[in-house]
Amino acid sequence: MKRLIHILALVGGIAFLAGCDEKEADLPQPEQAVMQDGVYEGLGEGRSGMIKVAVEVKEHIITAIRILSQSESKFAQPAEQQIIEAVLEKQTTEGVDAVSGATLTSNGMLAAIGMAIDASKGVEREEAAYTDTSCDIVVVGAGGAGLAAAVQASSMGAHVIVLEKQGIIGGNTNYSTGGLNAAETSVQKKLGITDSRQSHFDDTMSGGHYLNDPSLVTTLVNKAAAVVDWLISLGADMGDVGKMAGSSQSRTHRPSGGAAIGPHLMSVLSRAVQAENISIRTRNTVTALTEKDGKVTGVKVNTSKGTYSIQAKAVIIATGGFGANLSMVEQYRPELKGFGTSNHHGATGDAFEWVEALQVPLVHMDQIQVHPTGETGSHLLITEAVRGNGAILVNSEGVRFADEMWTRDRLSDAILEQTGKSAYIIFDQSVRESLSAIENYAQQGLLTSAGTVSELAQALNLPVPAFVATMEAYRMYQVAGEDPDFGRKAEEMPRPLNQAPYYAIHVEPVIHHTMGGIKINSNAEVLNEAGEAVPGLYAAGEVTGGVHGGNRLGGNAVADIMVFGQIAGTSAARFASANF
Repeated sequence: MKRLIHILALVGGIAFLAGCDEKEADLPQPEQAVMQDGVYEGLGEGRSGMIKVAVEVKEHIITAIRILSQSESKFAQPAEQQIIEAVLEKQTTEGVDAVSGATLTSNGMLAAIGMAIDASKGVEREEAAYTDTSCDIVVVGAGGAGLAAAVQASSMGAHVIVLEKQGIIGGNTNYSTGGLNAAETSVQKKLGITDSRQSHFDDTMSGGHYLNDPSLVTTLVNKAAAVVDWLISLGADMGDVGKMAGSSQSRTHRPSGGAAIGPHLMSVLSRAVQAENISIRTRNTVTALTEKDGKVTGVKVNTSKGTYSIQAKAVIIATGGFGANLSMVEQYRPELKGFGTSNHHGATGDAFEWVEALQVPLVHMDQIQVHPTGETGSHLLITEAVRGNGAILVNSEGVRFADEMWTRDRLSDAILEQTGKSAYIIFDQSVRESLSAIENYAQQGLLTSAGTVSELAQALNLPVPAFVATMEAYRMYQVAGEDPDFGRKAEEMPRPLNQAPYYAIHVEPVIHHTMGGIKINSNAEVLNEAGEAVPGLYAAGEVTGGVHGGNRLGGNAVADIMVFGQIAGTSAARFASANF
């Protein structure tokens, strides 16, 4: 049997470890072989599922690449074509960059094409066949919370294995754009921003309709500043601080220029994982926890090669929410039947079944957030940082209908009351230049643009007089620093929207975040119905409930996964060290 190949796939600068133990130098090098004539197929995992391609080789040269099947949106097609053209030109996937704004689709394409090219060289890729093993800590889920936990635990000396059921790591963190909320940070101080943890606490509790667990919120706001510094120490760029809806101060930390936070943090954490030599096993699906006398002792795992078990001193659940499990969403919120979702397809709430035998309660399961600005058609999120940087919303009549900085739940309700249950985000060139995340939307073909306000109205089929009047009224409000229609604050109207060209994105509410889940305490320990910590079991991120209450503020999710991910890693490592 051929040696198993250690696959290192780059997804938006993120390194994905296949979990094999062979050294790279000992493995066959596909690029040294010659492609043989024929048609070869390959598979890769994109944003929405598997991508299957066929690569045709004639006279040892790639002459054609065809997509045989996929689940990506139509907006990914330009990125796919760019990847195909680049590979045809280079005759290899080496050095072909992902298309900005379509990173996961791009790298799914590259992985599929790479597999086909390897096949043309006689190199077979096989998934590892794992056997029963043991370690100090198993982390289930390789998103932001899981990798933060793994890096922290490993830095404390624990032997960590990370299991991920998808073929790629990152989960919903890959799609996060807004930033990380934190108060009293070193970055804010450098920028001269006055903020307080008390203000962050008050905003979070108010935004969550006071359903939040105050102890968890206290932990979140008290630990967030240190997490910002921790991420910076790992190489993160957190130099830009903006303001998101529901926050009374500018506290949303993100890369310089307002770039998307999620892909950047996954790249940073992935490098930290490599530095710590942590094993990540993708396409390894946990099916159950193992326990003895009420104490968690490990996990059972299923792969394409069979099943195996890992015995561990502690287990950290970081599997994310259930926003892609539409039947579960409907179970808890029947009125959301038929809504689209912004979640990746692996966000299905698997972990809730695992904890039933341990009598672990689920809290706030009916608290499901609908994000107001999902792009119509693709359900890609348009970050509220666009509105925070000055954009407005208009309905199909061409008029504003809300304060664009209302909290997500309130603004979603307002949009659903409009004709067609949708709206348009409107902004100008000054807003576009202020936020680099907008370039991702542009590259995916989501922007409608025009040289004048009236031309934009015509392009959108909006009543021209009404839309022109709306834009002029808003300009006057911005200059005066007062919005008599909806009360948008002066500091939340940073730009008059008078610099051509003008842009629009058609948006509608989509299922975005599930605030409910496994009950934990401030140490990220999983609690049973008696309120006691389940020995050896920890959880962090969207799989937990209680942090966000009835509504999550933008920027608090990344804070949540980083803060409680790090806490879970610390708590699990200490437990493993003290009890074994």
